[in-house]
Amino acid sequence: MDFREKMTAWGIRINKELDRYVTEYTGPGSNIQKAMKYSLMAGGKRLRPILAFAVCETLGGDIEEIIPYACAIEMIHTYSLIHDDLPAMDNDDFRRGIPTNHKVFGEAMAILAGDALLNKAYEIMIEHTYSDKRRFKPGLSAMKVIAESAGACGMIRGQVIDIESEGRDISVETLETMHRCKTGAMIKAPVLAAALLCNASESEYEKLEEYAENIGLAFQIKDDIMDVLGSSSQLGKTTGKDALNKKATYATLLGIEKAQEFLDKAIDNAIKSLEEFGEEADFLRSLAVFIKERNN
Repeated sequence: MDFREKMTAWGIRINKELDRYVTEYTGPGSNIQKAMKYSLMAGGKRLRPILAFAVCETLGGDIEEIIPYACAIEMIHTYSLIHDDLPAMDNDDFRRGIPTNHKVFGEAMAILAGDALLNKAYEIMIEHTYSDKRRFKPGLSAMKVIAESAGACGMIRGQVIDIESEGRDISVETLETMHRCKTGAMIKAPVLAAALLCNASESEYEKLEEYAENIGLAFQIKDDIMDVLGSSSQLGKTTGKDALNKKATYATLLGIEKAQEFLDKAIDNAIKSLEEFGEEADFLRSLAVFIKERNN
């Protein structure tokens, strides 16, 4: 399969597994399942679980062993989007071309849906890890990386910097820290988790970490650029809000041309980090280019 075919095939596989993990029921309290599934199955590129699959393929691992952790990461990512869209945060009405969770289910249910997805993610990983003693060490190591990436030193730290930076002048260094945490950490998580699950060597792990850091940064820089140049119909969400809300981004702080230079450099560094890998890493190389060239 070529790059696009593999992206599609893996996306279909991931959607099937995600749908299976969140089973709807009836009766009191069942609305939480509907709210969880509404955002989880609303589409998206499934970039994070696809990254886990790609690293597994590069290292010659078993994708069946990766699936629970890959799906858990996508659930954590979805919870963060639900909460990020709330009025207390970014106050967005649309996500992936449809009304945001709180617009459909109300703010209280949206908060609970995010909480439930976060908890479900760890239920899935723990159940899989503890079903076989051989999974204990790699599974627990992967869960630790995922938890740290999503926590107060990772994604949440980035969101805090974002909130505290509104309407303020910040340095490029602070902006990069925000990006590496807010978006980059949860792009790095599936790469490192898959590397641990597939018993990567120390050298392989370091190179994949370098790759992940660069594509994570690149992904957010591209988002910054698209917020200025893209349209709401393309992106499936409101554009131009960063400037309106006086948020510091690469585009608002440095301008589009300089932001593009930073994007190009990050992608070049990501591809260079894969030099020690053979053709098995071609998908990861193509994925870096895809991040650079995407329009949604």
